[in-house]
Amino acid sequence: MLVYVERQVRAVPAEQVHAGVRTVMLTGDQRSTAEAVARQLGIDTVIAEVLPADKAGHIAALQQAGAKVAMVGDGVNDAPALAQADIGIAIGAGTDIAVETADVVLIRDNPADVGYALSIARAVRTKIKQNLFWAAIYNVLAIPVAAGVLYPSLGLVLQPQWAALLMGASTIIVTFNALLLRRHTPHHPGAPS
Repeated sequence: MLVYVERQVRAVPAEQVHAGVRTVMLTGDQRSTAEAVARQLGIDTVIAEVLPADKAGHIAALQQAGAKVAMVGDGVNDAPALAQADIGIAIGAGTDIAVETADVVLIRDNPADVGYALSIARAVRTKIKQNLFWAAIYNVLAIPVAAGVLYPSLGLVLQPQWAALLMGASTIIVTFNALLLRRHTPHHPGAPS
């Protein structure tokens, strides 16, 4: 993951920046300043003294090295890098072009919300996998019974009205499972611990 750090991020605790990913600071600041901030935040790698026009090239280099890259930015100079990244994340108070180019826009002017957004995205992905699993199990079990596979050996056949009822029940189960996302409460930056 790539995190573009500017002045407002400098007070963010390291666990909120990391969120379980490798972090890289890509900045135009002097190397000594960038490394001091990176040490304070626990950022893994520093790429400093980068010209605005070169940011997208650094993103591409990280991608060519096999990394999936999320770029966080807020300015006009960040737009090409946001577009190059696998996921572009704009700070809501950023420039219109950064917001327009990004895949995700953070509403608050707080880059620490990236960890919060990542937590929600992971929870949604888990729910999608669970729902696909339950839908597949339903289809693997119900479709052969409805087709009469068990009729010759057990005399069991699923009548169409029961098949329709079970299909509705499957939809309800998947929907309720998705609604459990409302219970997902990751630690939100700025919230009491």
